[in-house]
Amino acid sequence: MKRSKRYVENLKRVEPKKYALEEAVEKAKETANAKYDESIDISIKLNIDPKKTDQFVRGFSSLPHGTGKTKRILVLTKGEKEEEAKKAGADYTGFEEYIEKIKGGWSDVDIIMATPDVMSDISKLGRILGPKGLMPSPKAGTVTFEIASQVKALKKGKVEFKTDKTGCIHVPVGRKNFDGQKLSENIQTLMDDILAAKPQSVKGALIKSITISSTMGPGIAIDEKPLLEQVKKGGI
Repeated sequence: MKRSKRYVENLKRVEPKKYALEEAVEKAKETANAKYDESIDISIKLNIDPKKTDQFVRGFSSLPHGTGKTKRILVLTKGEKEEEAKKAGADYTGFEEYIEKIKGGWSDVDIIMATPDVMSDISKLGRILGPKGLMPSPKAGTVTFEIASQVKALKKGKVEFKTDKTGCIHVPVGRKNFDGQKLSENIQTLMDDILAAKPQSVKGALIKSITISSTMGPGIAIDEKPLLEQVKKGGI
């Protein structure tokens, strides 16, 4: 892949080593020098077999400082729960209208939530929503009657994490305009929640490697051992 001049210059600033968390965060901010407020993202390689369903890692993490980006949420429900979702801040609420829009190809949202009473109808959309990662799921907390609390939490910075087909997790943890302490605290919280979601079938350490980067910047390796020790002790 041909890299831009800016990327190549940024790559020269990154040493081929594992950085302490705080150093890695500052390096990611330093190399986030595009003309817009880049996202700061974490990529985590897990010690799992992604082909085994019992080793799938999935959950939510309420980042203390949010991600700097507001999620667009659709709540599929009927009756009083529709009004509850609106008051909580959902961007779209309803049922039949959005079922038809989804069938027609519409998916201009980041998260789709639903109440359990309508899931029999929504399950028919699995072939459409599944590949897009938008299918509501009880395990992910997106199928619930506690609509108001979940919508508010997601708007404040609750993020979903789940393994992809390569056994990795990719999560945004803030923006380049966040100060380093806030980014570090977000990362620690995320790591704590990922460790808590470790499947019983996974033997040994769950985390193999951690890399931080800005949207347009190079990957910066984080020294995972001291970070995980900090997390287990309850943070910095």
